[in-house]
Amino acid sequence: MRRLHLEIQRAISGCDLPTDKAFKRWVSGALGASTRRADLTIRLVDRAESAHLNEVYRNKKGPTNVLSFAYDPLPGIDSDLLGDLAICAPLVSREAAEQGKPEQAHWAHLVVHGILHLRGYDHENPRQAQAMETLEREILARLGVPDPYGLDD
Repeated sequence: MRRLHLEIQRAISGCDLPTDKAFKRWVSGALGASTRRADLTIRLVDRAESAHLNEVYRNKKGPTNVLSFAYDPLPGIDSDLLGDLAICAPLVSREAAEQGKPEQAHWAHLVVHGILHLRGYDHENPRQAQAMETLEREILARLGVPDPYGLDD
């Protein structure tokens, strides 16, 4: 039996945010059938909080769309905790508009992208990026979300 404990923290108001049900669907899609138990938190933040987290944890200035904080348990500790995602709601909205994408599709992409980071995927070099983007496309297609990289256009 699959068990997902997902906490959504809405630290921002005034944005058209996805429902908890939508987040759970996207997270489940990104985790795939092989993940039986998972705990994670998604925090929806404003530009100021995103910029603060980005500077403190990545040494980069300014806000970013999604930050992933993977949980790395100590040896011998068994845990279902995957980690946390912080998603900057105003950036999601702005990027979707700039890229001509439906906002819900961009939310789905960023959730899937963040979950893949929590699962250990990265895009630091072209080979890793290609593998991660391919997996994102596959997951999003199963969720009925258009290719975020526009190759299907």
